[in-house]
Amino acid sequence: MPLIKVKVKPNSKQQKIDREADGSLTIRLKSPPIEGKANDELIELLAKTFKVRKSEITIKSGATSRNKLVELPDLT
Repeated sequence: MPLIKVKVKPNSKQQKIDREADGSLTIRLKSPPIEGKANDELIELLAKTFKVRKSEITIKSGATSRNKLVELPDLT
């Protein structure tokens, strides 16, 4: 299962995923970082983007931080 470094920017005007030069992702989310709303939106957006179920995505570290380590299922 691959691990991806993600930098989250909550309270953005639009949802957007940018791939950085080092392979990490910068993800802009509309939701505020209150009561896990931004994390829920992050998982939903990643599931839709990578065409996997939400239950297959796990935030391994940084659940309360802007910098997160997210585990995705094998996409092969």
